[in-house]
Amino acid sequence: MNSKSLTQRIDKWLWCTRIFKTRTNAKNACQSGAIRVNNEVAKPSTPVHISDEISVRIHGQERKLDVLLLLEKRVGAQIASAAYLDKTPQVIASTKQISGAKNGERDRGSGRPTKKDRRRIEQFRHPS
Repeated sequence: MNSKSLTQRIDKWLWCTRIFKTRTNAKNACQSGAIRVNNEVAKPSTPVHISDEISVRIHGQERKLDVLLLLEKRVGAQIASAAYLDKTPQVIASTKQISGAKNGERDRGSGRPTKKDRRRIEQFRHPS
């Protein structure tokens, strides 16, 4: 980022750091109230400063990020991850992976269960 400019729009920062795939998705998340900057709901044009705390709600999961760098353009994943400090509790991050396995849910669009899967689901639902 240019040394003269010490702020950046939140929607652009979220896109540059690869939190969202498109800037439009970042803008829509801001408009729906899923983004907070320093515990205040952010509009897409809300300025972000270094050391701001950002809360992002994506797919029912809350991520907490601290801004370390302001990026001028979208960069690779390694550089993008260096632009923020992820303070999301690890317990919350790991529950997403485990939650589907515990209640017998399958990923949407993964097709019909195979015979083996169906037997496991029935075994789980109705233990002998």
